Amino acid sequence: MNTNFGLIGKKLGNTQIFQEDGEVARVTAIQTGPCVVVGKRTQAKDGYTALQLGFGTKRKKLVKKPQLALYEKLGVEPPSVVREFRVTADIADKYEVGQALKPSDVFTEGQIIDVSGTSKGRGFAGVMKRHNFSGAGTVGHGTHEYKRHGGSIGMNMTPGHTLKGQRMGGQYGNKAITMLNLRVAKVMDEEGILLVEGGVPGARNGVVTVRGAVKKNPQPRG
Repeated sequence: MNTNFGLIGKKLGNTQIFQEDGEVARVTAIQTGPCVVVGKRTQAKDGYTALQLGFGTKRKKLVKKPQLALYEKLGVEPPSVVREFRVTADIADKYEVGQALKPSDVFTEGQIIDVSGTSKGRGFAGVMKRHNFSGAGTVGHGTHEYKRHGGSIGMNMTPGHTLKGQRMGGQYGNKAITMLNLRVAKVMDEEGILLVEGGVPGARNGVVTVRGAVKKNPQPRG
């Protein structure tokens, strides 16, 4: 489990920047601030340690009264998105409920991160788009409307049914995806933007979660 802290963000789109050595870096801009700590989970009370963050704002009319009372008590606007981050106890002790977080409070330039989001939904797709099939082997000798088919899916007598896991057409996209080991190219506190090298999942304006990498130590570019 990834217990590194992170922030909630919104994917703004892709651009490019020039680095100090003159090379061009293709980056994705993520609006990560401000995020507000709206709750805490503790080992004594809940059995685990976590921080709850809120991102964006929501009209008070759309918020349930008990939640609205909680946000008014904290002195923050009702967030449109709330996410919970499992963290260690020492990290949770660094932040207080109601505290607003900037990108630089969590991330540094050159840090290795993981970005999670929901991939673009592509509806019902065939095997060539969904599984990169090459299509039918022939288009001659009387073959009709078979160029983009998947071919055989099983045998008649043995086993007498289609095996589970056969790659066929179906729902493509609209799934939770995590891009591992991306690098923070630039932290822009005034704009609340994080520039990340490479692409991140989801469509423009989609909600993503950015947190420290689970498989690599956050070391700067060397």
